[in-house]
Amino acid sequence: MKMIKYDLHLLGWYEFQKLCLTITQEILGQTVMTFLDSNDAGKDGAFSGIWKQKDGEDLTGNFVIQCKFTNKSDKNLRLSDLDDEFSKIERLVLEKRCDCYVLMTNAGISGRFETTFSRQLSALGVKTWRVFGSNWIYSQIHESTRLRTLVPRIYGLGDLSQILDERAYSQARQLLLSMRDDLSKIVITTAYYKAAKALSDHGFVLIIGEPAAGKTTIASLLAMAAVDQWKLFTLKLDTPELVIKHWNSDAPTQLFWIDDAFGVTQYESNLVNNWNHILPQVKAMIKQGIKIVMTSRDYIYRRARNDLKEGAFPLFNESQVVIDLHKLTMPEKEQILYNHLKLGRHPKQFLTKMKPFLNDIANNSRFIPETARRLADPAFTKQMYISKYSLMQFVEKQESFLEDVIRGLDNDCKAALALIYMNNGQVVSPLELEQNEYDAINKLGSDIGSCIQALEAMKDSLVQYTFIEDNSVWRFKHPTIGDAYARIVSKSPEQLEIYLYGTDIEKVMEQVTCGNVGLEKTIIVPKAMYNIILERILLFNESEAYKTDYLSRWGAKRKIYTFLSRRSSKDFINLYISKNPKIFEQIVKPSMSFHYSEDIDLVIKLNELQLLPENYRKEFVNYIAHFTISGDDLYVLRNEDLQKVFTTMELEELKQKIKTQLLPKLEGVRRKREDEFKTYNDDTSEEHMEDFFDKMNILQEEFREEENVIEVIENEVSKAKNWVDEHLFQKDERPDRVLDITEEKTIITTSRSIFDDVDI
Repeated sequence: MKMIKYDLHLLGWYEFQKLCLTITQEILGQTVMTFLDSNDAGKDGAFSGIWKQKDGEDLTGNFVIQCKFTNKSDKNLRLSDLDDEFSKIERLVLEKRCDCYVLMTNAGISGRFETTFSRQLSALGVKTWRVFGSNWIYSQIHESTRLRTLVPRIYGLGDLSQILDERAYSQARQLLLSMRDDLSKIVITTAYYKAAKALSDHGFVLIIGEPAAGKTTIASLLAMAAVDQWKLFTLKLDTPELVIKHWNSDAPTQLFWIDDAFGVTQYESNLVNNWNHILPQVKAMIKQGIKIVMTSRDYIYRRARNDLKEGAFPLFNESQVVIDLHKLTMPEKEQILYNHLKLGRHPKQFLTKMKPFLNDIANNSRFIPETARRLADPAFTKQMYISKYSLMQFVEKQESFLEDVIRGLDNDCKAALALIYMNNGQVVSPLELEQNEYDAINKLGSDIGSCIQALEAMKDSLVQYTFIEDNSVWRFKHPTIGDAYARIVSKSPEQLEIYLYGTDIEKVMEQVTCGNVGLEKTIIVPKAMYNIILERILLFNESEAYKTDYLSRWGAKRKIYTFLSRRSSKDFINLYISKNPKIFEQIVKPSMSFHYSEDIDLVIKLNELQLLPENYRKEFVNYIAHFTISGDDLYVLRNEDLQKVFTTMELEELKQKIKTQLLPKLEGVRRKREDEFKTYNDDTSEEHMEDFFDKMNILQEEFREEENVIEVIENEVSKAKNWVDEHLFQKDERPDRVLDITEEKTIITTSRSIFDDVDI
């Protein structure tokens, strides 16, 4: 079999020692709790006892482990490379501290070297010895899935097509290839172990953190582990609809990875509504054995929580991993910085100048993983004078530095970034532009051919070429680049006007606010430009997100209502009402499933701003009350903002009618729901009755102080549970898949700087 090689010379001395330690524990079965540096009497690690070898006699005594690292690829170890070690070995033998000497190296070992080395150790009094060179280490990595997942940088240092199962690799080839460069720089943190445990325990994990905290990095590690350990077909998707589209209910061998599930740089309520709609299917997927990984910026998730049906999907809370940048340890930050610089694009002379200040950079409180990536890329540092002051400024004022980099680009690069931003952060490749997009890039001083060349020039620095749902796309290398671009556009009236006219109106409504309404990371349209937005919204009556005419018109209406209720100031809403006074009669009779209704959100907003006429308010209140008393929808009892549309007297009257009219017919509500169940449904009886149990929970919470009411409710709940048990049929149990990853507790004690060989 052909030997698979790994670029271990790119690990650096520190990570190579950690790899050796992991091999010693996992492959050789020895518990070595601490590695010491090369100044410690010639031993990088030591243990005493019996070494039970897999093939061969057991070894007993005091063991010394020496790691010999080389920065050179394909180098063979020479005896002269160990000259400094032999005097130390002799001293250790005399002190009876070295019965067996173990040498581990990423260099090649020739037969001639092994013979000469053995003769030398024997002369020094060492009883037994073992030499493990690069080929042996390559073999251990290839044979051990667990070793690869414990040291995941390995994935980025070898040929993935040879490392992974052929079928799993072929299914996820494009995605995995796009991840390879980032995998080679990965540093394992505590958050990764927590995320792996959550995914193993629940089949689902939501990773939350600040911008540039490393959420996508952890998700990519989980995806790689899933491909390697579980042979899962892994897909990176954007939206809930695509999850449903790719769900294979007959084969639970899938992992869905959804980055920025609730919005890339700002909260997108339509995404949350769509997730709410498919939560029953998501639960079914997880029961089946499918794995799901989501990420979200922390401030976006805080807003999303207000709209998410967490009660219908408790794993949003139970299987949540929060990345706290302030809890990154100093060794973790140093390793992150080292890996990016070592594998970055700077010449060695540049790294040598920067080297004295690297510890200070990692120790700066503003240091985040994205800092390391930018420092390693000449696109971000070409104007920088290397000094401690300038480097600290780079770390502490990252946002302004990034804006300066973008402003300093030529027109073609700026236009290319504009295309990506105008398309919500990613544009399909090959480029196919709408006429308004052609006009926009022309006004920015570019054309489509020049934009294509600019994208290639910025590849892997400001932009990334990757694959999502089997489509090739250009996207920002990191969402913070989109944040910076938005800030630049906001400060330039000319660029803002080009953007507002040149971008598809559906995308505009997802990226801007008319006035400051408190949403983070948005482009705030000033009052002087309201008419641009109004003109385009009034002409918008069909959404390209839907194929049929009816759904297309329905989708356009939803987008407009959401924009008015969540992204518009009172002045803009007034302006819209003046052009469309029929809006009131269009929203006072919302469709059922009130939780998902954009009509209701807009009524609440208009009432809050005192823009809702009294006659329409009363019509709306009567409509909501009717469906509440019938037991069809109890959303008003759960939503305090909706209750504010009611007067105090109207709300009290509604609650009284619930007790006098709804409670006596709760049995009918239950029976109606039970009768709707069919044995051939995909839902179990328990899943089918969730809606009924949800309504009962609402009533119990509302009337928790009234024992006679609670007694009626509990009686119906008990009967419903009995019915569930009678109609419960056992589905296939989900496959037992647990990521074989153990959190590393080992400490490498050293006086040597991790950055010692960063410029070698």
